[in-house]
Amino acid sequence: MKRPPRFAITRDSISSGVARLGGDELHHLRDVMRLKAGARIELIDERGAEYDGIIRSFEARHALIEVAQKLTRAAAGARTVALGASIIKGPRMDFLVEKAAELGAAELWPIVSARAVARTPGHEKIARWRRLVAAATKQSFSLFPMEIRPPLGFAGLIRIVPGDTLRVSCAIGAPPLGAVIRRARPQRILIVCGPEGGFDREELAMAQQAGFVNVGLGLNRLRSETAALAALSIAADALDELDEGA
Repeated sequence: MKRPPRFAITRDSISSGVARLGGDELHHLRDVMRLKAGARIELIDERGAEYDGIIRSFEARHALIEVAQKLTRAAAGARTVALGASIIKGPRMDFLVEKAAELGAAELWPIVSARAVARTPGHEKIARWRRLVAAATKQSFSLFPMEIRPPLGFAGLIRIVPGDTLRVSCAIGAPPLGAVIRRARPQRILIVCGPEGGFDREELAMAQQAGFVNVGLGLNRLRSETAALAALSIAADALDELDEGA
């Protein structure tokens, strides 16, 4: 059975069993998809909660959605993957953010690397990334929106990684990522990808001291965003295998 279309909403837009859907989501619902009153839809809020809804009516700036049921699809104890990605310039970073959300990353840690040429993102850029995440979550039917953490340096990242996390760093010629995951059978994974040219010596030394394992993604040399997304895809496949064999 085909799932109904999905739209992003904020939790404070829902009151007394009715959601008010506006802005770009209203445009998509009414003008692009041409949905009418009575159509069944799904809503997802900024915390990952999903709702089954029915379009009740349209106002000038909002669609009124009757929230029929709150859906629960997330399983406790699910394995999670976080991505630590060095900040890269312009649309390439936007692409990385959007596709990482589609691939099911739980968190994105933007890393301000020593060799990175991009500036530390401001509030407007991070807000843009969050909008991209919301749209990607809606489109891909992910269970939760990917959380975008505040940008930080490599030393700051190391200090806050939970102790039970498998920490891996992408490197040419290292053992395959999938094999490392299948052997470790982790509940939490942090994958870090450096900028063009890789992490510098100090960052590599910090990673080694903090217990990071170098992992490979194949024979080809990949651009930063390609490596990050390839790693997420390989990790998802390996975790699916572990879950199926559990």
